[in-house]
Amino acid sequence: MTPGAGFRPGRIYAIADAEALAPRGLAEGAFIMAQAGITTIQLRAKSLGDWPGTLWIDDRVDLALLLPLAGVHLGRGDMPAAAARRLLPPAIRIGVSTHDEGQLALADAEAAADWIAFGPIFTTRSKREPDPVVGLERLRQLRGRTAKPLIAIGGVQRANVAEVLAAGADSVAVIQAVCSGDIARNCRELLAAAA
Repeated sequence: MTPGAGFRPGRIYAIADAEALAPRGLAEGAFIMAQAGITTIQLRAKSLGDWPGTLWIDDRVDLALLLPLAGVHLGRGDMPAAAARRLLPPAIRIGVSTHDEGQLALADAEAAADWIAFGPIFTTRSKREPDPVVGLERLRQLRGRTAKPLIAIGGVQRANVAEVLAAGADSVAVIQAVCSGDIARNCRELLAAAA
């Protein structure tokens, strides 16, 4: 059985990003998200505390080994999922980022990958040099290419959550839509849009 088999992320996969949350602290932002009902939170930071939900950390397999995390998410330039799996306890899940059909196929074939992020679905401001937009139609076309949980990322907002989920995503990753302004209200609105 694949480590993490049967895992499904929450419909809203919130990425608590230190830059997007500033000047609010990362710990405060993530805590507000958890209190507002977000059950899957990925931190883009190097320090963590205790949270009333599951936490994910971006890129840092070494920290995932040391901290009580549910998973680690790896980008295309990070440690390969297979190498991370050899280092991590079996209970820690591994997600991988993909941006096109070939990368998605490789991630699907990678036994160590428990879920796949795919995007950017729309134009995004969260990366200085984003990959080309893939769009909803490509998401629909590729949904059937993997049985692993598929997390759509890139430019997802409250107004388009429902259509992204309808296009086949199991979950939507959000950064600006959750981190900017009133975090608790953002979370409630995103959860309602995803229901």
